Amino acid sequence: MVPMLLMRCHIFFLDVIREMRILQPSSMVQISGKSPDSFIHKALDIIKTGFGQPSCFNTEAIIQELLRQGKNIIDARNGGASGCVETGAFGTEAYWLTGYFNLSKILEVTLNNGLDRRTNKLVSLETGNDKDYKNFEDLMGAFKLQVNYFADIKIRGNNVIEKTFANYLPVPFLSLLVEDCISNGKDYNCGGARYNTSYIQGVGLGSITDMLTSIRYNIFENKTFSWADLAKALDSDFKGYEQIQYEMIYKTPKFGNDDDYADQQAVMVFEIYYDAINGRSNTRGGVYRINMLPTTSHIYFGSVIGATADGRNAYLPLSEGISPFQGVDHNGPTSVIKSASKIDHLRTGGTLLNQKFSPSFFEDEESYEKLTALIRSYFSLDGHHIQFNVVNAETLKDAQQHPERYRDLIVRVAGYSDYFNDLGEDLQNEIIKRTEHENL
Repeated sequence: MVPMLLMRCHIFFLDVIREMRILQPSSMVQISGKSPDSFIHKALDIIKTGFGQPSCFNTEAIIQELLRQGKNIIDARNGGASGCVETGAFGTEAYWLTGYFNLSKILEVTLNNGLDRRTNKLVSLETGNDKDYKNFEDLMGAFKLQVNYFADIKIRGNNVIEKTFANYLPVPFLSLLVEDCISNGKDYNCGGARYNTSYIQGVGLGSITDMLTSIRYNIFENKTFSWADLAKALDSDFKGYEQIQYEMIYKTPKFGNDDDYADQQAVMVFEIYYDAINGRSNTRGGVYRINMLPTTSHIYFGSVIGATADGRNAYLPLSEGISPFQGVDHNGPTSVIKSASKIDHLRTGGTLLNQKFSPSFFEDEESYEKLTALIRSYFSLDGHHIQFNVVNAETLKDAQQHPERYRDLIVRVAGYSDYFNDLGEDLQNEIIKRTEHENL
């Protein structure tokens, strides 16, 4: 009786979301192995309208993530996702998102002996120039040193901010609502909650994976071009080196296509990043953990990075979340979820995967069954989250040219939806370039 009543309530809320189409609070559904297909279909009724909501979360994965973090089973089962995709134990945990980590920029610094090519300033360890790395293992060793170096800086800065919040920004009302603050005699911002987690978000997994894959494939293994050729190509933003750019884009394995050669670089980066952050102490009696999500920082992060070894031109956006770089996933959405599942989502506090489908996809009578199977398959592989944009590129391009005609056009950005007209041009272009699937 109780589960049936809860299901009716959930369906009622979905009906309200579909009718009102409000941006905030953002809506999501948690899906478990026990959720009936009819519940997922009800969510797809809204998703197919192009609203960008609700996003879909894996209940079993969220519980396992919280248990791995040391929560008790009751608190884990009472938890879920909020904000964009971050996981927390509702009512018992103070879990903070404390900023973003530009993995691709760190690789650029690694290839230039600690130098920022954009400012020509030494910003990190002098681990060597590109030509000094005699094999791929040397490069990854230097990259790991650089990630650890910047993780130390990030956490030192975070700890100053956390202490500032504790000393000068109490939140007494919130402290009344979160378990153990009263019994501990401490404010929510001072470590009063039962659990206190600080998340740091890794950004651009698809981009950094493709950059490293290209270097491994083209320089170390196939000798397609040399370090000197690569340096000239990147310095010129590929002007005069279009053939090298072509090799990088079209002849090199890419993340998002269930290609183990490319995907193993994603796993390497994930493990390096995880080891640099996870378990380190914060100032509130808890620890730091990782998420993999960008909000919109992948736009800015790309704007401070020159041309890169994956064939990307200078200052363009990076990939978002754990999604492939825009347009490189040519084997379809099932290959995307298989690539994305090769990192260990259960050791994070959230990962974000975006996919875009053409409205024509839903003209197929079996579209609901196909998309339901896609979601369930990804979640069976311990994927944390997936969300969908249902809109074609032509519509978005027309909305750029004639915004007055599309004042109600809403799209999924990262972990949230927004009016297309309210987005900056760079972010609009990034969404347009995401791979658009028409079938499964």
